[in-house]
Amino acid sequence: MRLVTFRQKDRLQHRIGALTPDGTVLDLAAADPALDGGFMPALIAGGSAVLHHAQAAAAKAPEAKGAMLCAPIPRPAKNIFCVGKNYHEHAREFASSGFDASTQEVVPDAPVVFSKPPTSVIGPGEPIPSFLDPTNSVDYEGELAVIIGQGGRGIRSADWRQHVFGYTIVNDVTARTLQHKHRQWILGKGLDGFCPMGPAILTADEVPDPAALRLTTQVNGEARQDAVVADLIFDIPTLIATISAGITLEPGDIIATGTPVGVGIGFKPPRFLKPGDVVRIEISGIGVLENPVA
Repeated sequence: MRLVTFRQKDRLQHRIGALTPDGTVLDLAAADPALDGGFMPALIAGGSAVLHHAQAAAAKAPEAKGAMLCAPIPRPAKNIFCVGKNYHEHAREFASSGFDASTQEVVPDAPVVFSKPPTSVIGPGEPIPSFLDPTNSVDYEGELAVIIGQGGRGIRSADWRQHVFGYTIVNDVTARTLQHKHRQWILGKGLDGFCPMGPAILTADEVPDPAALRLTTQVNGEARQDAVVADLIFDIPTLIATISAGITLEPGDIIATGTPVGVGIGFKPPRFLKPGDVVRIEISGIGVLENPVA
């Protein structure tokens, strides 16, 4: 199922819903009061028992009239774990762009992990605040993100499936000049509003093979990125094992797996985002994450 977090004009709190194939939002708490409260990490931490509650509620839940989608996890408990240069062609694209000040290697020997703070998260349809980048070098990066279910430390790559709750879409928005200037990535990628997320969490039971998922990105209707997750340099089992080796992963933690070739800095000259642009990212099964640029 596709789980969402939404708001309604006449209610202050978030609510948890299910997104139907035609885009209707179902109010799960209206069908099962046990799901009231709208806190997605609590649902995730509840494991299969609570997920079964949600699945049963979806079968009888009413439409949430006037629902406004939020990020599935509007305020993550921790920074989002992100992985840089994790598609071969993008690694080459980035190396040749002149914006990579971190290393001279093209394809990394180990996962390049950085993070984006919770304050960077915004939902579908919310404007990307490009005005926060004084260098006018805002770029897009469409990515598949993994949502951790069962937590743990020292997770073996062979056991990765039992620790994944589901998948969503992240736009790893980046101020390229800041990224280069500071010789690390958090100040260029962690600005407020620079992590659009959504529209839903597609639960892992609906994804027998995440490597088969296809990601596409458009800017103002123009195709920019098109890749399958199988093209990752370091796959999802490797990322989970690498990060959890010394950092405890917890329910609701998010791992953005990297972006494929086709970002703005790959063009000559670079094609940065500007106010009025619209970025549309789609991953098969999850849906569409679309955000205007402000």
